[in-house]
Amino acid sequence: MTKATIALAIAAVSVAGALAGPDDATPLQPGEYQVAVRLELPHIKETSSATAMASICVKAGEAGTRGLAALDDRNPLRNCPASNVRQDGETLSFDIVCPGGDAAVGSARYTMRAEQFDGAITVKMGGKNMTMIERQSGRRMGRCK
Repeated sequence: MTKATIALAIAAVSVAGALAGPDDATPLQPGEYQVAVRLELPHIKETSSATAMASICVKAGEAGTRGLAALDDRNPLRNCPASNVRQDGETLSFDIVCPGGDAAVGSARYTMRAEQFDGAITVKMGGKNMTMIERQSGRRMGRCK
């Protein structure tokens, strides 16, 4: 290989990397994910709940949170909208704010790989000086049913 060919190959790889947007950094592959979910109340060891299992379906081309959200029915953020979605490499983060004056607010942070993810949603309970964390660990099981 000549130096010109090597330089051309390096330039092509650099341009391809520049064209890939932040959403292309580490895509979570579409499919069904089995997710281990656990709620924790910091500083109260005995009240951390047992791990529950949930399933989610990540669809191809899904933007925003990639289908990731609060999954535990006891989490007050379960049906609240996400905003300020950001992706930096393997890290996906977003805010969750429920409507209302004393509503719960939270922030989510996930580390994503092609077929698995780990994440935590930190919740500040509305009108209270109390926080909880929903921890999630998901693994792709195959196609969505």
